[in-house]
Amino acid sequence: MCGFIGIAGAPGTHVAPELYEGLIALQHRGQDAAGILSYDGMFHLRKQNGMVRDIFRTRDMQRLKGNLAIAHVRYPTVGMGTEEDAQPFYINFPFGVGMVHNGNLTNWMDLKSRAYPASNITLESSCDVEAILYAFASGLKDADPTLPREDRVRLAVQSAFETAKGAYSVAGILSEGALFGFRDPSGIKPCIVGKRETDAGTEWAIASESVALDVLGFQRVRDLRNGEAIVIEPGHEPVWIRVTEQDHRPCIFELVYFARPDSFLDEISVYKTRRRFGKALAKQWLDIGAPEPDVVIPIPDSARDAALSMAQALAKPYREGFIKNRYVGRTFIMPNQEERQQSIRRKLNPIPLEFEGKDVLLVDDSIVRGNTSRRIIETARAAGARKVYFAATSPPLVAPCPYGIDMATEKDFIARGREVEQVRNSIGADYLAYLDLDRMVDAAKVGNPKINGFCTGCFTGKYPTIDAEEHLVALAAERAQARD
Repeated sequence: MCGFIGIAGAPGTHVAPELYEGLIALQHRGQDAAGILSYDGMFHLRKQNGMVRDIFRTRDMQRLKGNLAIAHVRYPTVGMGTEEDAQPFYINFPFGVGMVHNGNLTNWMDLKSRAYPASNITLESSCDVEAILYAFASGLKDADPTLPREDRVRLAVQSAFETAKGAYSVAGILSEGALFGFRDPSGIKPCIVGKRETDAGTEWAIASESVALDVLGFQRVRDLRNGEAIVIEPGHEPVWIRVTEQDHRPCIFELVYFARPDSFLDEISVYKTRRRFGKALAKQWLDIGAPEPDVVIPIPDSARDAALSMAQALAKPYREGFIKNRYVGRTFIMPNQEERQQSIRRKLNPIPLEFEGKDVLLVDDSIVRGNTSRRIIETARAAGARKVYFAATSPPLVAPCPYGIDMATEKDFIARGREVEQVRNSIGADYLAYLDLDRMVDAAKVGNPKINGFCTGCFTGKYPTIDAEEHLVALAAERAQARD
């Protein structure tokens, strides 16, 4: 899972400094690397491993000239995460094209090891956006140059869809002077378009999460639809291009965990959805006759909104029992288990007054490996809790994600092949409840009734695209080799 933003600024402006601010707003989506690519008749690139604040300096902003620019924060799911994998990527021949993406290709291993070498294409990284970039550029090359840009881009995106299977949203720059974007045929990965009026003229932006548009003063226009593309030439209205039609299945885990609560994805408020998750979980808690807590405490940050809603529905006090160290990254996206374990205790410190002598209900968004939950429960007991109940605002996670969320391999999921009672015993809780799948999906649908369903593969093992299982086998082997 990564984050990106692209801006088509008014002619004569330089937008790279604003992209820096947009990346800061998206830092939660990736902490491994970041980069900005601008265009003013030639490409200017700065990218490096590390956090956004550590990579860019004033001299970089002065060099990254142009009113067209794209930017990216990376969270590695394939490859070794070396500096060569940092985005953006660009090519100068046969067309100048720059590109960033959020997602994962389910046929990446095949493209990298067989298909592209057979066409004498040498990929220079382990980042799958490079495969999308080549497929898109190949489609442009094969298109009749006398066709309108809209038709050439449609053919280029078709080429990308035919070659690159999986889930991804893309933003890019055409050297003929335009910003473009497109979204995978299933619409699994989010992609939002925004607009703002300035003294210099109307400007447009594309981002993987609406909060990046908000902080820069862009108003949300709409989300790209699944299988849709957009081309924006500065000073002109965008051209929306419907490339393919099929079922729309956005990722529900974005709403559960990844996205910021102040974002909208597919017109769904992340904040309100998490509140609905909490309300639904409270009703389920009462329906199954779960024990009555004295207090409800969230595991910060992504469970806060749900925990508050749950406390209100249960008519129990809501309390902040853990103080989060803001200078420790999200443990879920730490590159290995050892780093996750070391970060958990540094990340959360309890307030003993909220635990001493109480039956405490801890609310979290999900349970993956169980290590974080186990350590948090131990911390709550050490702080004086009499009983520790645990509730997750999503169902048991039992299957890896082939689409760009670095979840554990099958053997690492604590809930896979286990009953809830076995998981409860493993993490050391006095009681454990997961939000039912149907209740979670129904709560999410309230935000946008036009969406008929979501990708719930990590909870069910059923995926909306072909080749997903094949990819997971290959990916598991690659990760095992990397660990060795």
